[in-house]
Amino acid sequence: MIEVGRVVVKIAGRDAGRVGVIIDVYDNNYVLVEGDLRRRKVNVNHLELLNKKVSVEAQADKETVVSQLKSLGFDIELKEKKEKKDKKPKPVSKRVLKQKKSKK
Repeated sequence: MIEVGRVVVKIAGRDAGRVGVIIDVYDNNYVLVEGDLRRRKVNVNHLELLNKKVSVEAQADKETVVSQLKSLGFDIELKEKKEKKDKKPKPVSKRVLKQKKSKK
């Protein structure tokens, strides 16, 4: 029953209650999942296997998996990645400058 393309629901951890698809099987205890949850290696005991299956290749990307889940009727949205702001250097306090001068 544990196979690539099997639809699962995570029942433990911070992604509990979210839907995903098995995209790789490592052994009898661990699989790689993707979907409405983070792409992770997961213990099979933390998953509820559903009777539904989608056609995805091993190591499929997130967009493919989400589109297959949507075709089954699951309401999943891809989150857009936030752009990182350019980090400005923190201003050096006057106290630190005085300490540096006094050490010289």
